[in-house]
Amino acid sequence: MVIPAAIGAGLAVIGAGIGIGKIGGSAMEGIARQPEAAGKIQTAMIIAAALIEGVALFGVVVSMG
Repeated sequence: MVIPAAIGAGLAVIGAGIGIGKIGGSAMEGIARQPEAAGKIQTAMIIAAALIEGVALFGVVVSMG
Protein backbone atom coordinates (compact mmCIF):
# COMPACT_ATOMS: atom_id res chain seq x y z
CA MET A 1 0.00 0.00 0.00
CA VAL A 2 0.98 3.59 -0.45
CA ILE A 3 0.19 4.83 3.07
CA PRO A 4 2.64 2.59 5.01
CA ALA A 5 5.37 3.38 2.48
CA ALA A 6 4.77 7.10 2.88
CA ILE A 7 4.84 6.79 6.66
CA GLY A 8 8.10 4.84 6.51
CA ALA A 9 9.69 7.36 4.18
CA GLY A 10 8.49 10.22 6.34
CA LEU A 11 9.94 8.66 9.48
CA ALA A 12 13.28 8.13 7.75
CA VAL A 13 13.40 11.77 6.65
CA ILE A 14 12.34 13.08 10.06
CA GLY A 15 14.99 10.94 11.77
CA ALA A 16 17.66 12.21 9.40
CA GLY A 17 16.61 15.81 9.99
CA ILE A 18 16.79 15.40 13.75
CA GLY A 19 20.17 13.68 13.52
CA ILE A 20 21.71 16.28 11.26
CA GLY A 21 20.28 19.06 13.43
CA LYS A 22 21.90 17.56 16.51
CA ILE A 23 25.21 17.17 14.71
CA GLY A 24 25.12 20.77 13.46
CA GLY A 25 24.24 22.15 16.88
CA SER A 26 26.93 20.15 18.62
CA ALA A 27 29.50 21.16 16.02
CA MET A 28 28.68 24.83 16.45
CA GLU A 29 28.98 24.49 20.21
CA GLY A 30 32.31 22.71 19.83
CA ILE A 31 33.63 25.37 17.46
CA ALA A 32 32.51 28.10 19.85
CA ARG A 33 34.38 26.41 22.69
CA GLN A 34 37.53 25.63 20.68
CA PRO A 35 37.82 27.83 17.59
CA GLU A 36 41.26 26.43 16.76
CA ALA A 37 39.71 22.99 16.16
CA ALA A 38 37.09 24.30 13.72
CA GLY A 39 38.57 22.52 10.69
CA LYS A 40 38.60 19.09 12.31
CA ILE A 41 35.13 19.54 13.79
CA GLN A 42 33.70 20.71 10.48
CA THR A 43 35.22 17.77 8.61
CA ALA A 44 33.83 15.26 11.11
CA MET A 45 30.43 16.99 10.98
CA ILE A 46 30.23 16.80 7.19
CA ILE A 47 31.21 13.11 7.15
CA ALA A 48 28.65 12.25 9.83
CA ALA A 49 25.92 14.23 8.03
CA ALA A 50 26.70 12.43 4.77
CA LEU A 51 26.45 9.04 6.48
CA ILE A 52 23.11 9.98 8.03
CA GLU A 53 21.81 11.13 4.64
CA GLY A 54 22.89 7.81 3.13
CA VAL A 55 21.04 5.82 5.77
CA ALA A 56 17.96 8.03 5.35
CA LEU A 57 17.99 7.51 1.59
CA PHE A 58 18.32 3.77 2.13
CA GLY A 59 15.35 3.91 4.51
CA VAL A 60 13.24 5.76 1.96
CA VAL A 61 14.14 3.31 -0.80
CA VAL A 62 13.38 0.29 1.39
CA SER A 63 10.07 1.72 2.57
CA MET A 64 8.97 2.44 -1.00
CA GLY A 65 9.98 -1.00 -2.25
